[in-house]
Amino acid sequence: MTVTTEEETILNSIVVQSENDPLNPEFPPENPKFPATPTYKIQVPGFSNVWVKDESKNTTGTHKDRMAWEIVVTYRNFLLEKKKSKTIKKLPHMSIISSGSAAIAIQTVLQRYKLPKLKVLVDKGIDVTILKKIKELGCEVYKADLQKKALLSKDILRITKNEQGFDITSAEALDPATRYYDWLSYEILNENPDYCFIPFGTGNLYENILNVNKKEIYAQTHDPRFKGDIEILRDCNFMGATTNNPKTKAVKLYSSHLPFVHYDEQWIRLYKEAGFCGPESNVFTVQEEYIEQALEIVKKQNITTEASGIAGLALLLQMQKKIPKDKKILIINTGKTKL
Repeated sequence: MTVTTEEETILNSIVVQSENDPLNPEFPPENPKFPATPTYKIQVPGFSNVWVKDESKNTTGTHKDRMAWEIVVTYRNFLLEKKKSKTIKKLPHMSIISSGSAAIAIQTVLQRYKLPKLKVLVDKGIDVTILKKIKELGCEVYKADLQKKALLSKDILRITKNEQGFDITSAEALDPATRYYDWLSYEILNENPDYCFIPFGTGNLYENILNVNKKEIYAQTHDPRFKGDIEILRDCNFMGATTNNPKTKAVKLYSSHLPFVHYDEQWIRLYKEAGFCGPESNVFTVQEEYIEQALEIVKKQNITTEASGIAGLALLLQMQKKIPKDKKILIINTGKTKL
């Protein structure tokens, strides 16, 4: 089985400039640059050195655009394999559980490159505006009560009628812990923060950043994208912000059965004791009152975000008595989906 003329056209349209050359970046595909999104200083009462890494500047408004591009690159690999062997007969569909951001980001690029439609499993209580957008983009949508129980990949594929495809909610084969956000991780680490506050939903972004930090602390030869200071980053405290409140405004950080979260206390304890991150690094539950305060602060400074996207700032406000006021603090704003 070889590629069709249409598939050859698709293959030629997916251009990966480089895997790790900062002078020849791969993202965003329509206008590659490194860093891909800006970092700038903001005003936070009581602190003098707070910065925001603003992922709202991505195409569909969130950091999920980076994950979406990696899915396109995966299809490129499928097409290259199909071209040289008989193992792939047709391009598979991808399935995912999504509350909106990931599905919108992924389907936007799948549509652009004329790749198979995304199969999306959403909670029966999903926001109707988000559901409408997902359907308008061409996703195949399936509903379920996602609060009942945690679903395995085989369950997700069965419900989305995609037994021959791939579930990318967990997607260990796609290596989300090191691949989805590797360029973003370097952009973050190159800022040399003393504290880095990160929204924590699935945990992929948090884990990605720490894995890259570990890699560069170990490295004898650094990745060409790395311009950070090892001595600062070895002591950097990476603070994950999550919630256990079923009524939270930070809906993308909460699920009674959030699937495939890799974080556990032993993992982060090992990283701290081995010197791969600062001693205060951990994942913390954010109280709702601080989410409200964070939203007020960014609204006054015209920063596009939502409760889930700015949870890191909420955590800083919650911990303000424990955080030195003059240290360099980096808030990761994962953004807000454009509807």
